[in-house]
Amino acid sequence: MSQLPSITSRSIDTRAIWAIAIPAMLTNIATALIGIGDMWIVGRLEDAATQGAVDVGARLFAVLFTVMNFLKSGTTGLVAQAGTREGATEQVRLLARGLVIGTTIATLLILLKPVLMPLFLSALGAQGDVLEAASIYAGIRYWTAPGVMLNLALIGFLVGRRQMTAVLIIEVIYNVLNVALGLFLALELGWGIAGIGWSSFIAEYAKLAILIALVLYQPSGRRVIGMLFEKATISWTRLRPFLSTNRDLFLRTLVLTVALAAITRLSAERGPEVLAANGIVYQLFIFTALLLDGFENAAQVLNGERKGDGDRVGFSAHTKAILWRGLAAAALLSFAFTLLANPIIASFAATTEVARIAQDQAIWLIIIPFAGVASFVFDGVFVGASWTRAMLLSMIGASALFALSLWLTWPLGNAGLWGSFVLFLAVRAGLQAAMMPGLIRRSFGS
Repeated sequence: MSQLPSITSRSIDTRAIWAIAIPAMLTNIATALIGIGDMWIVGRLEDAATQGAVDVGARLFAVLFTVMNFLKSGTTGLVAQAGTREGATEQVRLLARGLVIGTTIATLLILLKPVLMPLFLSALGAQGDVLEAASIYAGIRYWTAPGVMLNLALIGFLVGRRQMTAVLIIEVIYNVLNVALGLFLALELGWGIAGIGWSSFIAEYAKLAILIALVLYQPSGRRVIGMLFEKATISWTRLRPFLSTNRDLFLRTLVLTVALAAITRLSAERGPEVLAANGIVYQLFIFTALLLDGFENAAQVLNGERKGDGDRVGFSAHTKAILWRGLAAAALLSFAFTLLANPIIASFAATTEVARIAQDQAIWLIIIPFAGVASFVFDGVFVGASWTRAMLLSMIGASALFALSLWLTWPLGNAGLWGSFVLFLAVRAGLQAAMMPGLIRRSFGS
């Protein structure tokens, strides 16, 4: 990291933005294949209840696993800052802390499985055939918790060190393996929804093995095993700043996940066809979000480096440069959905009724990229600068308005639900933009 080129306020390295954003986009597209691939495979079973169960199961793990994404994003921001401040040794020590915390979280999740899994399935509105199928899928995938937690910390470490190509290759292998196993186990062997669960289980631990091998192959990475047991790594004094940053990220992600889970809950109350249709629209939203999150990754790393180097002007310039490129990418996505939304939706739907309901919401897929891209970029800026408390507050404010909007627009059906969601994304970006000038003054001085 000490050999990284210095980025001055007068010279924005646009190549660095794309060098991080493009591999991150491709990586995130591969990640999106998990949900989209599972939804497509289960659509071949031609049963709306089973397709709805996959959406319920995916949302359950969004609550249990994705809410722990702070292990990745928090590690990325801190590792990027350490790269321009302390160097490789501190970066590896931060990874060790992430692995210790990840192992602790995974242990707690496994111990609480008998309580958490039925609780969340009930909270998501799963009933009857949907509940039965979702229990099978979730019961298998739940055991990936240790692999997921450790993988988050490892990926965050690699992204913070700009090793995006390696991350991309690993994610492609992981997702190709997952989809291939899903096709084989669910359709070829006839395991149904259980086969989809087992494909996720096998792929997650294969990914963990590859990541561990990659980190240990690097000279600095080999020190991580010893650091796991050093007092300088795991003492409360050393863990406290790491935990403080990640606590805010955890709570922010928890609020976001609960807000997103409301989409599934309210959809389930309208029947299995609406649940399945909104599940398709939601997975396509996730696809666009993960694609645009490539710019969030660029902001995490580049703004984190500028924060570590105390470069205020370079920090602001990178924020603007990344945001403009994100808006251009959002325009391309919206144009693509204008042309292709209906046939894409039809290819995923288990029945013609599910396709009809989902296609009625296609307009939101055109609007959502514009509503979401600014908040994604600002998320990266806030994480890179460790402004995690402000990030949490903006999420709480937007979620409160989202809840109010859902209540007021309930009679409008799906139009009210997706309109409220677009409002949620736009308000979150507006609150973050309003906070930024004060945060920059406090972090860099006037």
